[in-house]
Amino acid sequence: MDEAVELLAADPEARPIAGGTAMLIMLKQGVFRPERLLNLAKIRDAAPIEVDDEGAVRIGALASMRQVEHDAVVRERFPSLAHACHVVANVRIRNLATIGGNLSHADHQSDPPAMLMLLGARVAIRSARGTHEEALSSFLVSSYQTTLEPDELVTGVVVPPLPEGYRTRYVKFTTRSSEDRPCAGIAVAMDVRKGRCAGLRVVVGAVSPRPFLATEAADLAIGEPMTAALAEAIGARIAGSLDPVGDVRGSVDYKRHLVRVLVRRTLVEVAGAAA
Repeated sequence: MDEAVELLAADPEARPIAGGTAMLIMLKQGVFRPERLLNLAKIRDAAPIEVDDEGAVRIGALASMRQVEHDAVVRERFPSLAHACHVVANVRIRNLATIGGNLSHADHQSDPPAMLMLLGARVAIRSARGTHEEALSSFLVSSYQTTLEPDELVTGVVVPPLPEGYRTRYVKFTTRSSEDRPCAGIAVAMDVRKGRCAGLRVVVGAVSPRPFLATEAADLAIGEPMTAALAEAIGARIAGSLDPVGDVRGSVDYKRHLVRVLVRRTLVEVAGAAA
Protein backbone atom coordinates (compact mmCIF):
# COMPACT_ATOMS: atom_id res chain seq x y z
CA MET A 1 0.00 0.00 0.00
CA ASP A 2 2.96 2.32 0.61
CA GLU A 3 4.13 1.73 -2.95
CA ALA A 4 0.60 2.21 -4.32
CA VAL A 5 0.11 5.67 -2.81
CA GLU A 6 3.61 6.71 -3.89
CA LEU A 7 2.83 5.68 -7.47
CA LEU A 8 -0.46 7.57 -7.42
CA ALA A 9 1.28 10.69 -6.13
CA ALA A 10 3.92 10.45 -8.87
CA ASP A 11 1.52 9.66 -11.73
CA PRO A 12 -1.65 11.80 -11.89
CA GLU A 13 -2.93 9.83 -14.92
CA ALA A 14 -2.92 6.46 -13.13
CA ARG A 15 -6.14 5.07 -11.68
CA PRO A 16 -6.40 2.21 -9.17
CA ILE A 17 -8.23 -1.01 -9.98
CA ALA A 18 -9.08 -3.85 -7.60
CA GLY A 19 -11.92 -6.24 -8.49
CA GLY A 20 -12.61 -4.27 -11.67
CA THR A 21 -16.33 -5.03 -11.76
CA ALA A 22 -17.21 -1.35 -12.32
CA MET A 23 -14.01 -0.21 -14.03
CA LEU A 24 -14.17 -2.81 -16.81
CA ILE A 25 -17.74 -1.83 -17.69
CA MET A 26 -16.73 1.82 -18.02
CA LEU A 27 -13.70 0.87 -20.12
CA LYS A 28 -15.81 -1.29 -22.46
CA GLN A 29 -18.39 1.48 -22.85
CA GLY A 30 -15.69 4.04 -23.56
CA VAL A 31 -16.82 6.46 -20.85
CA PHE A 32 -13.53 6.21 -18.96
CA ARG A 33 -10.08 6.00 -20.56
CA PRO A 34 -7.28 6.17 -17.98
CA GLU A 35 -3.73 6.23 -19.33
CA ARG A 36 -2.55 3.63 -16.81
CA LEU A 37 -4.13 1.28 -14.29
CA LEU A 38 -2.61 0.59 -10.89
CA ASN A 39 -3.44 -3.00 -9.94
CA LEU A 40 -4.20 -3.30 -6.21
CA ALA A 41 -5.55 -6.85 -6.31
CA LYS A 42 -2.35 -8.59 -5.16
CA ILE A 43 -1.47 -6.29 -2.28
CA ARG A 44 -1.09 -8.53 0.73
CA ASP A 45 -2.82 -7.89 4.06
CA ALA A 46 -5.21 -5.32 2.55
CA ALA A 47 -8.39 -7.31 3.20
CA PRO A 48 -8.48 -8.15 6.91
CA ILE A 49 -11.69 -7.94 8.93
CA GLU A 50 -10.94 -7.39 12.58
CA VAL A 51 -12.18 -5.71 15.74
CA ASP A 52 -10.13 -2.79 17.08
CA ASP A 53 -9.57 -1.76 20.70
CA GLU A 54 -12.69 0.43 20.67
CA GLY A 55 -14.95 -2.39 19.51
CA ALA A 56 -15.28 -1.12 15.94
CA VAL A 57 -15.07 -3.58 13.05
CA ARG A 58 -12.39 -2.60 10.53
CA ILE A 59 -12.88 -4.02 7.06
CA GLY A 60 -9.90 -3.84 4.68
CA ALA A 61 -10.60 -2.13 1.37
CA LEU A 62 -9.75 -5.23 -0.68
CA ALA A 63 -12.16 -7.47 1.22
CA SER A 64 -14.60 -8.87 -1.34
CA MET A 65 -18.36 -8.65 -0.94
CA ARG A 66 -18.35 -12.42 -0.56
CA GLN A 67 -15.77 -12.19 2.23
CA VAL A 68 -17.79 -9.55 4.11
CA GLU A 69 -20.98 -11.54 3.57
CA HIS A 70 -19.55 -14.67 5.18
CA ASP A 71 -17.23 -13.21 7.82
CA ALA A 72 -18.10 -14.50 11.29
CA VAL A 73 -17.47 -11.15 13.01
CA VAL A 74 -19.66 -9.23 10.56
CA ARG A 75 -22.45 -11.81 10.72
CA GLU A 76 -22.44 -11.73 14.53
CA ARG A 77 -22.25 -7.97 15.02
CA PHE A 78 -23.87 -6.59 11.86
CA PRO A 79 -26.04 -9.32 10.28
CA SER A 80 -27.88 -6.78 8.13
CA LEU A 81 -24.58 -5.59 6.65
CA ALA A 82 -23.75 -9.20 5.77
CA HIS A 83 -27.18 -9.44 4.13
CA ALA A 84 -26.67 -6.18 2.19
CA CYS A 85 -23.46 -7.66 0.75
CA HIS A 86 -25.18 -11.00 0.09
CA VAL A 87 -27.81 -9.41 -2.18
CA VAL A 88 -25.24 -7.62 -4.37
CA ALA A 89 -25.58 -8.90 -7.96
CA ASN A 90 -24.53 -12.58 -8.07
CA VAL A 91 -21.89 -14.78 -6.51
CA ARG A 92 -19.43 -14.26 -9.37
CA ILE A 93 -19.55 -10.48 -8.89
CA ARG A 94 -19.39 -10.78 -5.10
CA ASN A 95 -16.22 -12.84 -5.37
CA LEU A 96 -14.52 -10.02 -7.31
CA ALA A 97 -16.08 -6.75 -6.13
CA THR A 98 -14.34 -5.16 -3.14
CA ILE A 99 -15.84 -3.04 -0.39
CA GLY A 100 -13.28 -0.29 -1.02
CA GLY A 101 -13.98 -0.26 -4.73
CA ASN A 102 -17.72 -0.15 -4.09
CA LEU A 103 -17.46 2.96 -1.92
CA SER A 104 -14.89 4.66 -4.17
CA HIS A 105 -17.07 4.11 -7.25
CA ALA A 106 -20.06 5.67 -5.42
CA ASP A 107 -22.71 4.11 -7.64
CA HIS A 108 -25.97 5.26 -6.05
CA GLN A 109 -27.69 2.01 -7.13
CA SER A 110 -25.71 -0.19 -4.79
CA ASP A 111 -26.65 -2.01 -1.60
CA PRO A 112 -23.80 -1.69 0.97
CA PRO A 113 -23.57 2.16 1.16
CA ALA A 114 -27.06 2.59 2.64
CA MET A 115 -26.42 -0.01 5.33
CA LEU A 116 -22.97 1.35 6.12
CA MET A 117 -24.32 4.91 6.39
CA LEU A 118 -27.04 3.64 8.76
CA LEU A 119 -24.31 2.13 10.96
CA GLY A 120 -22.34 5.38 11.06
CA ALA A 121 -19.39 3.94 9.14
CA ARG A 122 -16.20 5.87 8.45
CA VAL A 123 -13.96 5.56 5.41
CA ALA A 124 -10.21 5.11 6.00
CA ILE A 125 -8.24 7.12 3.40
CA ARG A 126 -4.52 7.11 2.67
CA SER A 127 -2.14 9.04 0.47
CA ALA A 128 1.55 9.88 0.40
CA ARG A 129 0.58 12.89 2.54
CA GLY A 130 -0.81 10.80 5.38
CA THR A 131 -3.95 9.00 6.56
CA HIS A 132 -7.34 10.10 7.86
CA GLU A 133 -10.89 8.88 8.33
CA GLU A 134 -14.05 10.53 7.01
CA ALA A 135 -17.70 9.79 7.78
CA LEU A 136 -19.31 7.94 4.89
CA SER A 137 -22.19 10.42 5.03
CA SER A 138 -19.85 13.22 3.91
CA PHE A 139 -17.54 11.05 1.77
CA LEU A 140 -20.37 10.23 -0.65
CA VAL A 141 -21.15 13.49 -2.46
CA SER A 142 -23.35 12.31 -5.33
CA SER A 143 -23.64 9.48 -7.81
CA TYR A 144 -20.09 8.54 -8.91
CA GLN A 145 -18.68 11.45 -6.88
CA THR A 146 -16.81 11.36 -3.57
CA THR A 147 -14.41 13.62 -1.69
CA LEU A 148 -11.51 11.31 -2.64
CA GLU A 149 -8.56 13.16 -4.18
CA PRO A 150 -6.73 11.69 -7.21
CA ASP A 151 -3.71 10.71 -5.10
CA GLU A 152 -5.78 9.08 -2.35
CA LEU A 153 -6.84 5.48 -1.82
CA VAL A 154 -9.61 4.04 0.31
CA THR A 155 -7.85 1.55 2.57
CA GLY A 156 -10.83 0.35 4.57
CA VAL A 157 -14.13 1.05 6.25
CA VAL A 158 -14.62 1.38 10.01
CA VAL A 159 -17.98 0.32 11.45
CA PRO A 160 -18.50 1.45 15.06
CA PRO A 161 -20.41 -0.79 17.48
CA LEU A 162 -24.18 -0.41 17.34
CA PRO A 163 -25.72 0.87 20.61
CA GLU A 164 -27.24 -1.89 22.70
CA GLY A 165 -30.88 -2.58 22.00
CA TYR A 166 -30.92 -1.70 18.30
CA ARG A 167 -32.21 -4.16 15.73
CA THR A 168 -31.40 -3.65 12.07
CA ARG A 169 -32.76 -4.70 8.71
CA TYR A 170 -31.92 -4.11 5.06
CA VAL A 171 -34.59 -4.55 2.40
CA LYS A 172 -33.70 -4.55 -1.29
CA PHE A 173 -36.37 -4.10 -3.97
CA THR A 174 -35.66 -4.85 -7.63
CA THR A 175 -37.99 -4.34 -10.57
CA ARG A 176 -36.42 -6.75 -13.05
CA SER A 177 -34.44 -9.70 -11.65
CA SER A 178 -33.05 -10.82 -8.32
CA GLU A 179 -29.54 -10.03 -9.55
CA ASP A 180 -30.43 -6.51 -10.69
CA ARG A 181 -29.29 -3.33 -9.04
CA PRO A 182 -31.74 -2.11 -6.42
CA CYS A 183 -34.60 0.15 -7.42
CA ALA A 184 -34.72 1.02 -3.73
CA GLY A 185 -32.90 -0.12 -0.61
CA ILE A 186 -34.26 0.53 2.89
CA ALA A 187 -31.93 0.31 5.91
CA VAL A 188 -33.52 0.55 9.36
CA ALA A 189 -32.14 0.46 12.91
CA MET A 190 -34.66 0.59 15.77
CA ASP A 191 -34.52 0.39 19.55
CA VAL A 192 -37.83 -0.60 21.15
CA ARG A 193 -38.18 -0.49 24.92
CA LYS A 194 -41.37 -1.31 26.81
CA GLY A 195 -43.33 -1.19 23.60
CA ARG A 196 -42.16 2.28 22.58
CA CYS A 197 -39.52 3.46 20.15
CA ALA A 198 -36.42 4.64 22.00
CA GLY A 199 -34.29 5.19 18.90
CA LEU A 200 -34.71 5.06 15.15
CA ARG A 201 -32.48 5.48 12.09
CA VAL A 202 -33.68 5.14 8.50
CA VAL A 203 -31.54 5.40 5.35
CA VAL A 204 -32.96 5.13 1.84
CA GLY A 205 -30.52 3.98 -0.81
CA ALA A 206 -30.55 3.63 -4.61
CA VAL A 207 -33.31 6.22 -5.11
CA SER A 208 -31.42 9.52 -4.90
CA PRO A 209 -27.89 10.39 -6.10
CA ARG A 210 -26.60 9.45 -2.62
CA PRO A 211 -28.07 7.52 0.33
CA PHE A 212 -30.68 9.61 2.13
CA LEU A 213 -30.51 9.73 5.94
CA ALA A 214 -34.04 10.44 7.12
CA THR A 215 -33.42 12.44 10.28
CA GLU A 216 -37.10 13.38 10.60
CA ALA A 217 -38.05 9.72 11.12
CA ALA A 218 -36.66 9.67 14.65
CA ASP A 219 -38.44 12.94 15.49
CA LEU A 220 -41.80 11.34 14.71
CA ALA A 221 -41.10 8.02 16.41
CA ILE A 222 -39.27 8.62 19.70
CA GLY A 223 -41.45 7.76 22.68
CA GLU A 224 -44.25 6.36 20.53
CA PRO A 225 -45.35 2.76 19.90
CA MET A 226 -44.48 1.74 16.35
CA THR A 227 -47.99 1.19 15.04
CA ALA A 228 -48.92 0.67 11.39
CA ALA A 229 -50.34 4.20 11.33
CA LEU A 230 -47.11 5.75 12.64
CA ALA A 231 -45.04 3.66 10.22
CA GLU A 232 -47.25 4.90 7.37
CA ALA A 233 -46.80 8.52 8.47
CA ILE A 234 -43.00 8.11 8.66
CA GLY A 235 -42.92 6.43 5.26
CA ALA A 236 -44.97 9.23 3.71
CA ARG A 237 -42.78 11.92 5.30
CA ILE A 238 -39.58 10.28 4.04
CA ALA A 239 -40.98 9.72 0.54
CA GLY A 240 -41.98 13.38 0.35
CA SER A 241 -38.47 14.51 1.36
CA LEU A 242 -36.69 12.52 -1.35
CA ASP A 243 -35.43 13.76 -4.70
CA PRO A 244 -35.58 10.50 -6.70
CA VAL A 245 -33.82 9.80 -9.97
CA GLY A 246 -36.24 8.48 -12.59
CA ASP A 247 -34.80 5.73 -14.81
CA VAL A 248 -35.56 2.35 -16.39
CA ARG A 249 -36.24 0.93 -12.92
CA GLY A 250 -39.05 3.37 -12.20
CA SER A 251 -40.34 6.90 -12.52
CA VAL A 252 -39.95 9.55 -9.83
CA ASP A 253 -43.55 9.06 -8.63
CA TYR A 254 -43.18 5.29 -8.65
CA LYS A 255 -40.04 5.43 -6.50
CA ARG A 256 -41.65 7.78 -3.98
CA HIS A 257 -44.61 5.41 -3.68
CA LEU A 258 -42.25 2.45 -3.38
CA VAL A 259 -40.24 4.08 -0.59
CA ARG A 260 -43.39 4.92 1.36
CA VAL A 261 -44.59 1.31 1.20
CA LEU A 262 -41.20 -0.28 1.93
CA VAL A 263 -40.45 2.01 4.88
CA ARG A 264 -43.84 1.27 6.39
CA ARG A 265 -43.44 -2.48 6.01
CA THR A 266 -39.88 -2.54 7.30
CA LEU A 267 -40.63 -0.44 10.37
CA VAL A 268 -43.55 -2.70 11.31
CA GLU A 269 -41.43 -5.84 10.79
CA VAL A 270 -38.51 -4.57 12.88
CA ALA A 271 -40.81 -3.40 15.66
CA GLY A 272 -42.51 -6.80 15.67
CA ALA A 273 -39.15 -8.60 15.86
CA ALA A 274 -38.06 -6.35 18.73
CA ALA A 275 -41.28 -7.07 20.62
